[in-house]
Amino acid sequence: MATNILDSIDLRNLGALLQQARKKMGMTQADAAKVIDAARTTIVAIEKGERRLKANELIKLARAYGRSVSDFVGRSAPVSEPFSVQFRAAYQRNERDEAQISPVIQRFEELCRNYLALEEIMDAPISRNYPQEYDVINMPIEAAAESIAIAERQRLGLGDSPIPMLRDILEQSVGIRVFYLNMPGTYSEIYSYDEQLGGCMAINLNHYEERRRWSMAHGYLHFLAHRQKPVIDFVDLKGQYKRVPESERLAEAFAKYFLMPTSGLLSRFNDMYRTHGKFTPTNLFTLAYYYGVSIEALVYRLEDIELLPSGTWERLRDRGLKVKKVQQELGLEAINQRADQPPIHYQHLAIEALDQGLITEGRFADFLGVDRLEARRIAESLREHSSGMLAESAYLDLRQAENVGR
Repeated sequence: MATNILDSIDLRNLGALLQQARKKMGMTQADAAKVIDAARTTIVAIEKGERRLKANELIKLARAYGRSVSDFVGRSAPVSEPFSVQFRAAYQRNERDEAQISPVIQRFEELCRNYLALEEIMDAPISRNYPQEYDVINMPIEAAAESIAIAERQRLGLGDSPIPMLRDILEQSVGIRVFYLNMPGTYSEIYSYDEQLGGCMAINLNHYEERRRWSMAHGYLHFLAHRQKPVIDFVDLKGQYKRVPESERLAEAFAKYFLMPTSGLLSRFNDMYRTHGKFTPTNLFTLAYYYGVSIEALVYRLEDIELLPSGTWERLRDRGLKVKKVQQELGLEAINQRADQPPIHYQHLAIEALDQGLITEGRFADFLGVDRLEARRIAESLREHSSGMLAESAYLDLRQAENVGR
């Protein structure tokens, strides 16, 4: 039976799954070759899908990787195009930079492919509400950024209000996979796209939520206007380049218009000014909290539309403004959103697959990137959160309300 399966299985997909499992175990291709008593080049060919595995070889590799054979020959997602991201062209990177970010890219790719695998296992593809790529050629950057921001807010039904659950909206209303990953502080987001995986973003988990939201909006512009150009974005603290690329200037401009639309911001600023007869630092902090952005981002935005004089941020900074201290004094707690690495929908697909017996506990742990003990804790938490409905009512159609409970 195993031979028949291996004769008809997609070799590229099998190779990709084997490579992923090997790397998770921290094994080299040479280590894997020893397991099946072969040359390293044989493992290279197997992982590329260029050499068919024998049944006994698959059994040995699965055992070495701590997995069951069914994890490799069961239903799994098709292999997409080669995964690639790139640094901004103007960024002068070195070997240290590459070494720092390479494991993050690898984990990002693994999560993107895992999401696709879970959708295929559960027969629940993510809904893609993708607009046509926006044409910004020969358009002034500020005008293009605001125009796209307004168009997207209208398309998604957001009006001119703040966007409190941006990560959820990008996933559920657009169909972009957004992961939070541990990254070095100089990196803010990774954006990638291909036809099968769709739009994917990794956001720096170590940044404050305000910064994460800005990074998501920044990455969203790349999806909207530079869809086919994957990129690693970084925080330019050391002046890595003298001239910011036009694509990055557009992304930064889009973020401010998308998160703080002019019409809504003007209205709320004027309401505060009329109420107090002035615009105070307390008003500034309250407004920033309302929009879920940093004080610095809001001040620059208000300077842009000439509601605050130019240089306001620099003056506040030079006076020793302690943002976190003031926020605490005003009772403005840190913006608290779920910081799970994979989004909640991904987690629920995984627990649903586990409870229906479609994946093993080991595979569930792999999908969550944790050991089995932690996987059990997460599983119980997810089951409690869903009140047991996932396992019992996975196929219930709530539109047929009159039949529920009969």
